[in-house]
Amino acid sequence: MATIEELKTIATQVRRDIVRQVTGAKSGHPGGSMSSADILTALYFNVMKQDPEHWTRDAKGQDAFILSAGHISPLMYSVLARRGYFPVSELATFRQFGSKLQGHPSVEHGLKGVFQATGSLGQGLSAAAGIALGKKLDGENDTFSYVLCGDGESEEGQIWEAGMFAVYNKLDNLIAMTDWNGQQIDGPVTSVSGQGDLAAKWRAFDWNVIEADGHDMAAILDALARAKANRGTGKPTMIMFRTDMGHGVDFMAGTHKWHGKAPSQEQCDEALAQLGTTPLGDY
Repeated sequence: MATIEELKTIATQVRRDIVRQVTGAKSGHPGGSMSSADILTALYFNVMKQDPEHWTRDAKGQDAFILSAGHISPLMYSVLARRGYFPVSELATFRQFGSKLQGHPSVEHGLKGVFQATGSLGQGLSAAAGIALGKKLDGENDTFSYVLCGDGESEEGQIWEAGMFAVYNKLDNLIAMTDWNGQQIDGPVTSVSGQGDLAAKWRAFDWNVIEADGHDMAAILDALARAKANRGTGKPTMIMFRTDMGHGVDFMAGTHKWHGKAPSQEQCDEALAQLGTTPLGDY
């Protein structure tokens, strides 16, 4: 397992990869990718039971992860590459015609690490719940199904249908996470739907709810450990991670304007200067 300092270094490199991918493709979604970078870094490099070399889509004997908010694919691709699922050099093909690294995760080209094509918002929690139920039926007692949702995405009705399904089926091997950055494509979430206190809503649905700082590595690891320890209670877990859209780059942070906007080369250079270099190196 990686140390907290190592995780911070990896997360910085992941943010560099995100900015460079989106700039190179001249399209993509940097804002949410940056806000969730610490969460997925902790999950993939310290928490999940996985074997990139022998990965199979049926997830037997391994943990599964579904990126419900599929538009933040630059984050997932960077984490998968840095974790050894495919060569880091392939990140340079992001959003190119014929590339495995499409704008939203796809299973069409058999990309290792992708269990479900996502991007049509609201569907990922259903997929993750299905995987969790399958693991229960198969008698797997040491693996989990993980999913990352967005707070804007949580306006979708299917999210709540899946939430009821998970409780009814006592899926305590399901660990869902929400990137609670308060922003979506059209502006602050509060100005679009007024969805209120999401954590309170999940508690009302009878989920085990944990709230944590999504940019504090120690807090992220603690939240994930508490979620895993919830197994045996018959309740699924939702971790509400408080985050900052565009975290790590001052002109991207805290605004919906970088939800789906590619930086210019000049802006990319400025962002990379702010993030700083790491021993891992760019692709």
